[in-house]
Amino acid sequence: MRRRVQDFPDNAATGVETGGQGAFRMAPPDGPGPSWSEKAKKHGWMVVRLFLIGIMAILVSGCSHFSDGQRAASSFREANDLFTQGNYQESLDRYRQILEAYPATGDRVLFEMGFILSYPKNGQKDYGKSLECFRKLLQEYPGSEYRRNSETMIVYLSNVPLKETTIAAQQTEIESLRQKVKGKEDQIVALQQKVGALEKKAIAYALRRPVVDLVLIEKEARRLSLISRGELLKSYRIALGGNPVGPKEQQGDNKTPEGTYVIDARNRDSRYHRSLHISYPNEMDKKRARELGVSPGGNIMIHGIKNGFGWVGDAHAEVDWTKGCIAVTDEEIEEIDTLVPNGTSVEIRP
Repeated sequence: MRRRVQDFPDNAATGVETGGQGAFRMAPPDGPGPSWSEKAKKHGWMVVRLFLIGIMAILVSGCSHFSDGQRAASSFREANDLFTQGNYQESLDRYRQILEAYPATGDRVLFEMGFILSYPKNGQKDYGKSLECFRKLLQEYPGSEYRRNSETMIVYLSNVPLKETTIAAQQTEIESLRQKVKGKEDQIVALQQKVGALEKKAIAYALRRPVVDLVLIEKEARRLSLISRGELLKSYRIALGGNPVGPKEQQGDNKTPEGTYVIDARNRDSRYHRSLHISYPNEMDKKRARELGVSPGGNIMIHGIKNGFGWVGDAHAEVDWTKGCIAVTDEEIEEIDTLVPNGTSVEIRP
């Protein structure tokens, strides 16, 4: 029930003075006491104190979050140090602890564990468990920055058992051949000397500049060939853009260009070991893009494998994984970088 002013027994005690027709106003207090300005000032200081307390709470919360980030980074460094020292099982155990303590880092933990479980020098490597880690990452973290590298690892690991069986069979055959040639060491040494002499001649020939006057790339055959004075010097298996059929038309279409270009620059500190820049787009590419009303894109390279994954080697060419570039192994890009000078013609065929 609403109370009226007159319901209070002593208006003077409440500091309220009634007026006509039910109106009321604040009446000054009786006797000595703090002034209204002093009360207002005191009230203002209370608001400031409450505000400062709120700011401190936010800062403390922020510091705690920052501390968690520092601890996570420290834990990752510890796990990586164990891996570097060859303590692979201890490193895996540390990553499991990180996953339990910091669930938000799950995609990175799964990727690192998958890598360790498939690492060639790990005597207890387990390709099956490694595949489980990468597949779980793809399933549970579809937007992860580790997704593309995980897909590459899955392709590689899917072929490892077959390759290891093939290697074992080849090693058995090699051992059988060694037994057959036993007792012919002198003849083998003579042949090795001849091979060495021929290799020196080939290197001396290759190092005469300019050596390569044409880089021929055949997309359908997945082949890059170095041509010197009309003769084939060497060929390499390649990987192309993820959408390899047809010429590149616009930025982001993951297509490898088709046409005639030149090597116009190189980067020996590339994120993909080394790289040679191709002069895409040419005038025909630019005209086609204008007609389509799109940007033709650019930054097309011949490059190696992403830093840290060079050990994948020839297996990288089992899938087209670039964004339009032409990829070879790290050893091959070093050789190409040595043999192909800037200004060399590049012909890319369908």
